[in-house]
Amino acid sequence: MMDVKSDISVDKFRASIAYPEHQGKRLWGKHGFELRTAPGKCAQDTGKDTIMAAKRFSGLLVPAITPFTADLKPDSAAFVHVCKWLLANGANGLAVFGTTSEANSLSMTERMALLDDLVAAGVPADVLMPGVGMPSLMDTITLTKHAMTLGCGGVLALPPFYYKPVSVDGLYAWYAAVIEGVGAPDLGLWLYHIPQNTGVGIPHDLIERLIRDYPDTVLGIKDSSGDWSNTEAMLKRFPGFSIFPSSEGMLVKSHALGGVGCITASGNINPTGIRALIDVLGTPAADELQKSVAAVRAIFGGYPLIPAVKAALADAMNMPQMAKLRPPLDPLPQADLGTLRQQLADAGWTLPNA
Repeated sequence: MMDVKSDISVDKFRASIAYPEHQGKRLWGKHGFELRTAPGKCAQDTGKDTIMAAKRFSGLLVPAITPFTADLKPDSAAFVHVCKWLLANGANGLAVFGTTSEANSLSMTERMALLDDLVAAGVPADVLMPGVGMPSLMDTITLTKHAMTLGCGGVLALPPFYYKPVSVDGLYAWYAAVIEGVGAPDLGLWLYHIPQNTGVGIPHDLIERLIRDYPDTVLGIKDSSGDWSNTEAMLKRFPGFSIFPSSEGMLVKSHALGGVGCITASGNINPTGIRALIDVLGTPAADELQKSVAAVRAIFGGYPLIPAVKAALADAMNMPQMAKLRPPLDPLPQADLGTLRQQLADAGWTLPNA
């Protein structure tokens, strides 16, 4: 844990919220945690210190695509546009800099600049769950601190994915070092399990240890394994832990076991349909809507997912820059785009309010 800097009374911290001249100043509580006045967070009076509560995400979170210019630079204006469009059309939040966002094709500087641009453009920081997981511990801490400074609702953290094999003890030490290195009581950290990409999974024994030792920080997981048996086992083993499958095709059965929503690539092109399903989960209407959103998702399953999502969105929005990918990803062939367009039309899909 970080060294204790100084003591601070509840009244003094309340004053830091009330008076603009105290905004942004570094104030420290009894346990060494920095007390901040980030927007979108709620102060909790514990009787000892006033701390900020981490946000509990639920519903539809979308790993928003990252548009690029012709010279492969991030297109900030287009990124802000698509993020605002997603929020206006059903997304409860944005898991920016996820796999679909081509996060690991972006530099740290690019990620931080794009996040700054989103917040500066009026996107509420507390609906953002940026991806921060890097092989480097210190880079992950840097990205997490930056997100917290902006007031983001939480962060999504891949495990360190270069060295293999790694033990549960090693993964626990890494995540604990991130949490301790950030040193913020309002940090909400969400684990990201996508072993087919990283080669390093999130074992259930790791989850158990992290939520035992950091119950107010390690709040949930995105399970992108595509393995329902893994999602189901987590839902049964960890009641109250916020578990997001990565496919809307699992929404009805995951909700029945306590799932809190989904973080899905196809949320980029079907946010309204997926949100409509989430809003009626637990009612008779859910089964029919489940079939509808699963049908759209299945269409994209026939193509390389990221190129197909970007191509479909660019085509429907008439914004070609949305389709640009950074190497090593290849663009969707034009012939495939024509087939995809027809399949989506046959499924009754249209882009809302493009």
